[in-house]
Amino acid sequence: MKKTRLGNTLKPGDVVLTSVQFADSTEIKTRPAVVLFEELGNVVVAGVTSNLKMKGIPLSRNEGAIKDSVIKLNYIFTISEDMISSVVFHLSKEKKRQILEGLHERLNPLKA
Repeated sequence: MKKTRLGNTLKPGDVVLTSVQFADSTEIKTRPAVVLFEELGNVVVAGVTSNLKMKGIPLSRNEGAIKDSVIKLNYIFTISEDMISSVVFHLSKEKKRQILEGLHERLNPLKA
């Protein structure tokens, strides 16, 4: 794996701070996201929100989050690795398993 401009190698399960432009605004904001995978400088991430009313996988301050949060598996997007300002922490093996299971459930067309 190649190193990012930050000097570290991005790994699935890294929680990063990244620049995000939302569809309803021209403003660019820094938001947390979970790295799903990286390939050729493109990083596929799942958004993270501190709005605990949102559906998703809970993420607590005890796990390393800045605030109690939710990993939003319905908000997956691709960013350039240059948009990542820092790696905040790395998810536990159990939390990564929950993400994989959640993605599999949503992407498996045979499961109803």
